[in-house]
Amino acid sequence: MPRLSTISVLALAAVVLAGCGGGSSSAPQTTTTSSAGGVKDPGTSFSVKMVSGVGNVLVDAKGRTVYTLTSSGTKNVPCTDANGCTAVWPDLPLPSGTSAAQAGTGVNASLLGTMKLSDGETYPTYHGYLVYEYTGDTGPGQSNGEELKSFGGTWYALTASGMLVKKSSSGTGYGY
Repeated sequence: MPRLSTISVLALAAVVLAGCGGGSSSAPQTTTTSSAGGVKDPGTSFSVKMVSGVGNVLVDAKGRTVYTLTSSGTKNVPCTDANGCTAVWPDLPLPSGTSAAQAGTGVNASLLGTMKLSDGETYPTYHGYLVYEYTGDTGPGQSNGEELKSFGGTWYALTASGMLVKKSSSGTGYGY
């Protein structure tokens, strides 16, 4: 009987170790630019997609809605690590060696630009607006950050023409 018990314990341990070891043999997923169809850094390319609740808006390389922070008509209200803003609204720095973002479907390439900030990083802009993801959007096609007030201003998605998406004055939808 002890022999059966030892064999059972060894078999169970082998199953547990195999289950634990399986995940560690694969490389962690990275977000690097790839021309071979791999995952891209979100700030390397932008396109325009239909997103429920806001219409056709700018999305990043992961298909996530991007937002900009404004206050009293001011573009690019600071969203920094220092005030905790980028923990909620992650910025999209260009990867080292990348000088510009690419214009995808529906994007006006002439509206894409860059801005180098005091942290030394270069960030993509659209119509002069710095763009950010929102942690409350857990995947593509969401717009949970639209018109949220936080970190000294209001967050808006951007249209293909670079305009802020705002509720229309009639309250029946979104206007551009």
